[in-house]
Amino acid sequence: MTIPDKRTRGTALSRSRCSLIALFLPFLSLAAGAQTIGDHKAVYDVHGTLRSWTSWSDAIDREMNWYLNSPFENGYPRFAVMTFMDGSYSAVVKRPDFIPAMQNGMGIISYLKYYEYRGRKDARVLQFAKSMGDYLVKEANTPDTGKYPHFTRSTGWRLKFPQPADCGSQADKPYEVQPDKGAIAAYALVLLFEETKEKQYLDQALHNGRVLVSNMGPGSAEQSPWPFRVDYRTGEGRGPVSSNMSYILRLFDKLIAHGYGEFQVPRDRLWAWIRDYQIPDLKKDAALWVQFFEDYDLPTNRNAWSPLSLARYLVEKKEAIDPEWRGHSKDLIDFVVKRFTSIRLGVPVCGEQDGDKDPWGGILSSYGAVLALYTQATGDEQYKGLAHQALTIGLYATDEDGCPREKFLKNGRGGWQEDAHTDKIHNYIDAMTAFPEWAK
Repeated sequence: MTIPDKRTRGTALSRSRCSLIALFLPFLSLAAGAQTIGDHKAVYDVHGTLRSWTSWSDAIDREMNWYLNSPFENGYPRFAVMTFMDGSYSAVVKRPDFIPAMQNGMGIISYLKYYEYRGRKDARVLQFAKSMGDYLVKEANTPDTGKYPHFTRSTGWRLKFPQPADCGSQADKPYEVQPDKGAIAAYALVLLFEETKEKQYLDQALHNGRVLVSNMGPGSAEQSPWPFRVDYRTGEGRGPVSSNMSYILRLFDKLIAHGYGEFQVPRDRLWAWIRDYQIPDLKKDAALWVQFFEDYDLPTNRNAWSPLSLARYLVEKKEAIDPEWRGHSKDLIDFVVKRFTSIRLGVPVCGEQDGDKDPWGGILSSYGAVLALYTQATGDEQYKGLAHQALTIGLYATDEDGCPREKFLKNGRGGWQEDAHTDKIHNYIDAMTAFPEWAK
């Protein structure tokens, strides 16, 4: 494993001391008491800063290889058809609930990014991405009736081919869907179409987009343009605010780029709501940043995933989407750092939401990646140390054979697959692309 030289490290940390990371540095020495993280002996440099147990690149390759050996069920890799899977690829019996849109949508994004990162050499990686897309297209849609017909399901039940009409699980009622999760799935399907040129993926994405437009509301200071949950039969909403609007914006932008100009007006209306209401609300009571995770329905539960996802999109698109992207993305990141971070085993980490501030794999890696992308895009290194340490400790959740666990604090292998794997790989690829030296 290559460790940054003393000069490089000193420069980064000296700048960090002038920023928010300075608040955390006194706690880093506490890491010396953590001899084991996950199943690995903790590794520290001469300054007491946590180092990875192996190179980042090797850890990600091990994890991907473990998943590429997954058994199949009904033609799909097992982790694509169940959310709770243990370290022997078996279902966690007590948890039959399943989150197809989020889990497989982010999984497609992860597998496509890994496929590109590794030079498009391993056809299995693309095939697994297609398998997740095929499940979304063929097995995970609502019936062809109601206000959200043939729309990708946010929740369901493991090993259902297809999901039944009343498959809502976790905090969804049986006939409910979450509009933002349908957008995550659809956006991923557009990316899959771009890689494969297989039209069924674009067709489903286009359909989801049109359903979203047909159900779009005006938005205001009290509600988002779509509710968090909706009965797909009647259109009755539950939860006036859905914080994750950036993936609907991503979807509309992609569809416009593919020649579907019908999405320009709703896209502009959505961005205006994000810009004029949602972003300014960060400095008020953040009431427009509640509700994202499928298993929660607390109406005041603010979360870290949605502001980080919007910050990522602003950093990616820069002036093309927002002339004020620097200030807005920093406001989003600062909101997360101040509200959801804590010290675990001597390392500053990020939690999911007000109701659960544990550093689950999905949010921890999202946090690290977004901070890294911001650093690379702006040249402002105040978050660089935070990003590197969060991502470093996150890799301790991956065992020697590549099997991960849902968070580094948990004993045992496997668990919630979105946190263990599908919403994690793309974040490490982004960070290693931003800073190639971190991969070594």
